[in-house]
Parts: sequence; structure tokens; C-alpha cells
Amino acid sequence: MGAKGQTYKGRWQDQWWAVGLLALVILVAVRVALNGWSAWPTALVGGVVYAGFLTWLLMRRRRRDAKAVGTEPARVPELERRIAKNGEMPDDPAEQEAMVRLIRRREEKLRRNQRWAFPLLGLIFLGVPFLGFATGNVSSGLMMLGFGVAFMGWMIWFNRRFVRRMAAMRQRIEGVGGCA
Repeated sequence: MGAKGQTYKGRWQDQWWAVGLLALVILVAVRVALNGWSAWPTALVGGVVYAGFLTWLLMRRRRRDAKAVGTEPARVPELERRIAKNGEMPDDPAEQEAMVRLIRRREEKLRRNQRWAFPLLGLIFLGVPFLGFATGNVSSGLMMLGFGVAFMGWMIWFNRRFVRRMAAMRQRIEGVGGCA
């Protein structure tokens, strides 16, 4: 958690500007790839707007998570990384409690959103290709369908892996009996 009076810097990848820059580069690259080099001014303006919005959403989520678990917003990405990698347990009891609260918060969000999130993603990624088929563009429909199946498979695998790792980390911290 860090000593009192010290602020935690974290990795540069966890900083708000790095998240915004990454979003900007990806969004501009995709728009230029789809629309050609002549569209770079509108791609840049749109990229700045979307990157700003995505960065704001991410930082808002970090602040809310930090407030709910009792830590600093800069510490949330490190705790998430430790959970996701099933890494080392924190030595500090206060940090262990913060990690357990973060795990419980994530588990609750997953439970709350599982009824609508995956069906909606399935409808989008597996239903949209049928619009391509309906318009007669079979190759585009097949390509979108292949991407949708691959993406949904990856999402299901990633979700199950993350849930298992959260449960394992919580069990390691709380002990076998779950006394904390």
C-alpha cells in the first residue's frame, strides 16, 4: 500500500495518459486502414474524442473501485494484475483485505452482468453477419461470422479463466476455511 505520505507511481502502462494514447493510436489506425490516408484529419479528431471518453470511463472505474476497496486508484491496476496472473499474495494484511474486496466486487459485477452481457455480445457478433448474408455479401458475412465465433470463444475462455483465478486468489488469502 505504500508508506503514509508517499504516492504510488505504478507502471507507466497504468497511467491515464498511456491508456489514452493507446486508445488514440488504435482508433486512428483502424479508421485510416478502413478509410484510407485521406481520412486522417477526421480519424484524428474522432480518435481524440473517443480516446478521451474511454480514458475518462477507465479512470472513473478505477476511482470507484479504489473507493469501494479502500485503496488508491493507482493501486487498482496492480491488484488486478496480481489477481489475473494468479501471482504472489500481498504481505500487508491491509492490502490482502483490499484485494479480497476487489475480488468480491468483480465477482458481484460478473454475477450481475452475466444475464445480459454475453447474450448481447453473442447477438452482436453472431447476429450481425446475417445482415451481410441478407444483403448478398456472403464473403463479408462469413468473415464476420468467423471473427464473431473466434471472439466469443475467446471471451468465454477468458471469463472462465479469470473467475477461476479470482476464486483461487481469494481462497489463498482467506485460507481454506474462508475465515476473513
